[in-house]
Amino acid sequence: MAAVNESGTGRRDAAPVLEGMRVIETALPTLPLSPGVYRMLDARGEALYVGKARALRRRVAAYTRIGRLPERLRRMVHETRSLEVVTTASEAEALLLEANLIKRLRPRYNIVLRDDKSYPWLVLTEDHPYPQIAKHRGERRKGASYFGPFASAWAVNQTLTALQRVFLLRSCRDTVFESRDRPCLLHQIRRCSAPCVGRIAREDYAALVREAKEFLSGGTPSIQRRLAQEMEEAAERLEFERAAAIRDRIRGLTHVQGRDRINMEGVGDADVIALHQLAGQSCVQVFFFRGGRNNGNRPFFLSHARAGQREGEVLQSFVAQLYDDLAPPPLVLLSHELPEQALVAEALATRAGRRVELHRPQRGDKRAAVEHALANAREALERRLAEGTAQEALLQGVAKLFDLPSAPERIEVYDNSHIQGANAYGVMIAAGPAGFLKHAYRKFGIRGPARPGDDFAMMREVFERRFGRAAKEDPLRESGAWPDLVLIDGGLGQLNAARAVLNELGCHDLPVVAIAKGADRDAGREWFHQAGRAPFQLPPRDPVLYYLQRLRDEAHRFAVTTHRAGRSRSLVRSELDEVPGVGPATKRALLNHFGSVRAVKQAGLADLENCPGVGAALARRIHGHFHPGAVAARTPG
Repeated sequence: MAAVNESGTGRRDAAPVLEGMRVIETALPTLPLSPGVYRMLDARGEALYVGKARALRRRVAAYTRIGRLPERLRRMVHETRSLEVVTTASEAEALLLEANLIKRLRPRYNIVLRDDKSYPWLVLTEDHPYPQIAKHRGERRKGASYFGPFASAWAVNQTLTALQRVFLLRSCRDTVFESRDRPCLLHQIRRCSAPCVGRIAREDYAALVREAKEFLSGGTPSIQRRLAQEMEEAAERLEFERAAAIRDRIRGLTHVQGRDRINMEGVGDADVIALHQLAGQSCVQVFFFRGGRNNGNRPFFLSHARAGQREGEVLQSFVAQLYDDLAPPPLVLLSHELPEQALVAEALATRAGRRVELHRPQRGDKRAAVEHALANAREALERRLAEGTAQEALLQGVAKLFDLPSAPERIEVYDNSHIQGANAYGVMIAAGPAGFLKHAYRKFGIRGPARPGDDFAMMREVFERRFGRAAKEDPLRESGAWPDLVLIDGGLGQLNAARAVLNELGCHDLPVVAIAKGADRDAGREWFHQAGRAPFQLPPRDPVLYYLQRLRDEAHRFAVTTHRAGRSRSLVRSELDEVPGVGPATKRALLNHFGSVRAVKQAGLADLENCPGVGAALARRIHGHFHPGAVAARTPG
């Protein structure tokens, strides 16, 4: 990596554009003519723009011809104070690195895919005599087959339900499977073959697993033909109950096939990607097809995509970022041609380790699929713009209500949750013109002692940590991470505690409002406390009141779920981690062997000694911890 920095002379009269151009011109002689990626950085070292190049020196030199640049890139050059480059083996490799850096750094002058959610998959465990089918997110592990991705949890849940109905595979965890002595409810409603209690032979269950894998790989017609033949044979042998069960499975398959709104004959794995632009905003709709089945669709809204940018350019940036952490299918159908379509296809093939075709269909089922995706993209963007218009009106109402200079771009809401001071957490949620900013949510595990009911001390600690760090890292408030309005779930005491901390940090001008429920704690009768004015209420049906209630309720929901998760972890810790000599590995071995903390507590000494990883001495220690008054006696062997 090479880096060139502008040392800075302290002169404030120099035009910013000249400083930026001087940085670039200084770097040019040292830049190679090989492929690579360059990053324009501002005075704080944050990325302004990331680009790839076939020849770095020639590409970066274009930024010195300021008159030929669009306004967006001229502003970027104005702010540039340093330049970093990374060379790559090929332009395709540079394209992949560019997409990765854009997703990770989110530069202000790049088109950025706003998507921090992982995709759900179906997992079929194969390291167990009776494999389990389940929903999965996160890292993959050995000994399992994965099918997907699916566009949403709803889509994967629908497929999981269909698989249970048609193939009767178990979805329970291994610990539950091992502890059952009679069939569960899923068996009674014909969604599981109950292998846990021997209701199906191992070889018959294995046949169901093979059929499920064939179905997920696109083999539905052959499965239906085979099931139809088995049903006829069972009927001929007068096995009418078996014939009826097979008939139900065939109906389930037919239902799954008929549920898809669009299908493409002869296409196994493919993605359909369509872009629609309106009012300077962009929406991309993606449909995932796997094994010939529609795995659902998801809309994506792009940051920093500006009016006037070509649709193909926007779509190319999206495609590169979409497949940065997602394996591309063999076929990708597009609504627009990409400026460098062959290069993108080469980069995706490098990423996938096989050929990837990018195609803009003109007719037939594939074109119909693209048109369907385009219609969905248009409708999603129109809904978003309509909601944004309403949201803007609400934010204007908030600004008027609390005497803000303009509609807030970022509102932060704070709440806390604990039980008698235990498992105390403070939380922060954020919202803006685009709605809730889930990526900005924060949890604060309270470090100081929280006496029962001492919400003031908790609020002080949360504000000291949140704004103390912000004041240190961004004292000039240039990052956009500072709120325009702070809301607190509480009354005058919480407001004074928060204001005291902000005043100590020099944040005197940050607007803070506390929302307190009325005497009967009824929604609609909230009192608002703000420094310099008497407490006030809003009319019960005021739209701004509804909006503020929604913000407050979201903060409360996040606080409660955070507290519950922390309490659950502490309950597990308090039971086993207090036993001397029991570390994380031993605790995991105990839970895997016995299935629960309760079962460990109830286990006898001989049972504990039989647990893998637990010797005789540790078994006596664990048994003695949970049975302090008992005399441990071993059963003679």
